[in-house]
Amino acid sequence: MSDTIIGKEQFLIEHNRLSPIKLQATFALLTQFQEEKRPLLKDADWSFKLRPHLISWLIVLPLIDSKKKKYVRKSTKQNFKNYPETHNL
Repeated sequence: MSDTIIGKEQFLIEHNRLSPIKLQATFALLTQFQEEKRPLLKDADWSFKLRPHLISWLIVLPLIDSKKKKYVRKSTKQNFKNYPETHNL
């Protein structure tokens, strides 16, 4: 299955099915990946062997302001809450 050539849409569906929410992609992100990593892609053929490259690219992809109309992954910023200290009781 890892060397099966499939279409872009099917690749995106399978990638998102197998990925956690933080690493899921959109069609626009996949197009951006295709443009930036052109040597990895031969013609319009997609293979599951590209998935590790896509994942590593998504991890280092900077978060860009949505006003610039650049498609990026969702923010992974964690919200931390201050809880009362309990060690002074």
